[in-house]
Amino acid sequence: MFNKATLLYAVTLAVSAAAIPTPTPVTPAPGAAIPLRRRGALTTPEGVFDFDKAVAANVATVNKHRQNLMNLKANKGIEAFPIGAAIKELAALPVDVAERLKSSIKKRQEESLTDEEDDTEWAGSISVGTPDQKFLIDFDTGSSDLWFPNAECSSSTCSPKSKYDADSSSTSDSKSGSFSIQYGDGSTVSGPVFTDTVTVAGITAKTQTFSAVTTLSSSFADDPIDGILGMAYPSISNLNVDPFFVNANKAGSTGANQFGFYLASSGSELYLGGTQSDKYSGDIEFNKIDTSTGFWQTTGASVLVGGKSVGDSFDAIIDSGTTLAYGPPDAVKALYDAIPGSSVYDQDQGLYSLPCDSPPEVSFKWGSSGKEWAISSHNINLGTTSSGSSDCVGAIGGQDLGLGDGVWLLGDAFMKNVYTVFDFDQDAVGFAELA
Repeated sequence: MFNKATLLYAVTLAVSAAAIPTPTPVTPAPGAAIPLRRRGALTTPEGVFDFDKAVAANVATVNKHRQNLMNLKANKGIEAFPIGAAIKELAALPVDVAERLKSSIKKRQEESLTDEEDDTEWAGSISVGTPDQKFLIDFDTGSSDLWFPNAECSSSTCSPKSKYDADSSSTSDSKSGSFSIQYGDGSTVSGPVFTDTVTVAGITAKTQTFSAVTTLSSSFADDPIDGILGMAYPSISNLNVDPFFVNANKAGSTGANQFGFYLASSGSELYLGGTQSDKYSGDIEFNKIDTSTGFWQTTGASVLVGGKSVGDSFDAIIDSGTTLAYGPPDAVKALYDAIPGSSVYDQDQGLYSLPCDSPPEVSFKWGSSGKEWAISSHNINLGTTSSGSSDCVGAIGGQDLGLGDGVWLLGDAFMKNVYTVFDFDQDAVGFAELA
């Protein structure tokens, strides 16, 4: 549903970043790392595309960024919106899809607890309070708040999850206000606000603001995570506070003011306070972002098929909390038009198919001198359209997410192909070749 694997953290020297990408050497220093679980696939064990899960992922993505724009408007005013940005209507799961997913969840809960599909998140453990209370958290560069269940949450969705007990923490402090996010099935994540000590792999924010939610959306019923830790900028925070990493860095806990993601089928990790040098090779190419949006929104991007541009000079948000990659419907149509043998798979969901045995060379590039960062044939393939088919569903979908004119959203489908560095000092996102 959201996007997930194993994460770690390290330290690097600050480097210069320009509007046009230039290779920038980075010298690693000691940092902190955390292993993450793998994100659930949209492919069945038989290798067939899981349409229902993909629809749920699309709905979750639309509603997540709908909420982000609502937060941006509340915090900075509508004048902070990018050109063409608009708060979309709340997306909802089609009734038939919702019923099939509900039946699937029930069946899985009645069967063995062994997860043969490795259907988990890019998630890792954090500790909250004094003494420590442990939570399994999805680390999300596409949002900016921290939340997990409250001890007072008694729903069936909350029951298997770890829950925060404020009374058991000597460092807990209740705050005014409340937190609320609405989901496409009509349910919500909502609850009171607290501050407490939060630690991730030895990096600590002593008075981190978060919500311990008393209402947990049924969307999380089959999701192993307890909650989400947002890693974008404060301006899209629902609570209008500094996210964990920003808070920890201000307290001098992080070393370098950057973190790096390595997302893979095994050994995935998030590195807080720098980069993990053994996970990438060569230099890191940094690309400036538009900080006014609150997202890790890179500028000057292009998309290419077979080395030929099919779209230029657009912004692209890098989002570890999203499974697929998305572009404006017209732009994605142009991309697939350049792929021989491609066709529309589902018009409403903006999904396309392509020949399984001749996957396209799709890549993204920043600036005129930037490197082409390709999506591998494995990562662009979400499985066959049906059992035995020679056509596969592509991992790039066409969706108007309301994020602004021409804006793309690059999730795991892109991030799994590169080592990704998020740098607050440079206001830049960097990419490097995987080791």
